Amino acid sequence: MTSLTHPRLSGLGRNPAAPQDVLVRLAAHRAGRHGIGRRRGMLADAVVEALLTYGDEDSAVRLHGDRVSPAMRRRIAEHPDPAIRDAYVNFVRDMVDRGVALGIEDLEEAYGSPRTALAGAPDARLRAVVAQAWPDRPLAVQVSLLADPDPAVRAAATLRKQPGVPPEWRDRCLADPAVRVNVARHVPLSPDQFARLLRSGDEEVFGAVARNPQLPAAMVAQLLEVDDLQVRVAVAQSRHVDEETRAGIYALVAAEDLKGDIEVRMMPDWGLGDPDWLREAPFSERMRYLESPHTPFRRVLASCHDLPAEAWQRLDDDPELSVRRAAARRPDTPPDVLERLVRADGDVFRLRPLLVDHPNYPRHTLRTLADEEDPHVRDVALQDPELPVAALRRLASAGESFLRGGVARHPNVTDALLAQLLSDPEPEVADEAAANPVLRVSRMSRILMAAGL
Repeated sequence: MTSLTHPRLSGLGRNPAAPQDVLVRLAAHRAGRHGIGRRRGMLADAVVEALLTYGDEDSAVRLHGDRVSPAMRRRIAEHPDPAIRDAYVNFVRDMVDRGVALGIEDLEEAYGSPRTALAGAPDARLRAVVAQAWPDRPLAVQVSLLADPDPAVRAAATLRKQPGVPPEWRDRCLADPAVRVNVARHVPLSPDQFARLLRSGDEEVFGAVARNPQLPAAMVAQLLEVDDLQVRVAVAQSRHVDEETRAGIYALVAAEDLKGDIEVRMMPDWGLGDPDWLREAPFSERMRYLESPHTPFRRVLASCHDLPAEAWQRLDDDPELSVRRAAARRPDTPPDVLERLVRADGDVFRLRPLLVDHPNYPRHTLRTLADEEDPHVRDVALQDPELPVAALRRLASAGESFLRGGVARHPNVTDALLAQLLSDPEPEVADEAAANPVLRVSRMSRILMAAGL
């Protein structure tokens, strides 16, 4: 997190090129310590010693595992202040008390026990967090969690599809209010189990059953009689629903949408996920959805890689952007299709790999995006590591802080531009500039002196 009052210090603390003496000086300032805590890899002993000298339990929390040498781990274990000595353990245990999931390795380190022992710990809160943190646990451990006396533990054990519920446990779990909804989403249901779930009268259970991709046609037909729009929309994505019925359900959603209900508006496309079963359907069945009027089906179809050329041409020109982007991720997408898509709508930086990282993307055209009108498209130009300085200067003067921040991170940024961005009014931009490894050590020293360090 960027320090809002001292962003240059927090950025400098995580700069991978900052030398040891710079980090030691930074450790005397809270913002510098925070930045150092975000660094990757092992910290030098001198830096750890400085953090222990100037810091408190907040900075000591990050001094554990492979981030510190064995010698410094012993130093911390013998520290006279228990708040420093036990900072990491106390942090992990506090997260467990709050029910926050952590990595299973973190739990093992903090509690000093293997995961198999933690799964049977006396504290139910710890058992529940272990169930969330250890998804590939053995069947024997899963069975013990399913039989746990605490409902929160049983719920955590069934939160994900895997490791699943053994067949001999399904009746018991489907009768358990703590896990019934979780289990009803995934396991194959017998006719008797299905009937009991419908008799429950619980709308949340109905919704879970309707999302179960393993329902046979007879059960799907019964769910169509449930007077709940969300259930019907979920059922509409089933392979067992004919197009006429599906169209009728979507028409109901459209009618409710006209009334201005935002939840209803998002329901078909966001609220229920995509019909993933379509990816595994036979080729002829999948191709029937090429002209589906419903976006989720075309989007799943576009994620398949064995379609004929005429199908790709249609999907590349689909009216929905999400469908076009899904189609563009196939291995043999033509360069002009990729460029056209990015030039029109930019890229999605939260999805990796980026479209501009596709092997067929014409990366020599990236720098031409710097002059596009849409700022999100201009942002993509920064993916060119050799973007000319003239383009970087223009982007560094943009009104959008995310563009200035992108320049501040860029490997081709000049010293003069970094100096400008270090004084940016947006703290995150200044933080990014200070964290850029091309920043000169002489300028790092000036930042420290200006802060009195």
